[in-house]
Amino acid sequence: MAIKSVSIRIEEEMLQKLSYVADYEGRSVNSHILVLIRDNVREFEEKNGRIEGEIDPDLNVKPTRKHPEKQ
Repeated sequence: MAIKSVSIRIEEEMLQKLSYVADYEGRSVNSHILVLIRDNVREFEEKNGRIEGEIDPDLNVKPTRKHPEKQ
């Protein structure tokens, strides 16, 4: 499987907020974005049927590493 890189334009404040959420969830921003994308694909497929392809949206999703005091 080839791994591709994508760049996005994002307002600085939104990136700071995304970074805050990612940190809270115990992930890097990159890993958190991948989780959000996979969740979105999973929800889409549940409503509209499976999209052709081999990758299951549930694969390779890093679990959260929340701090016990933050739960």
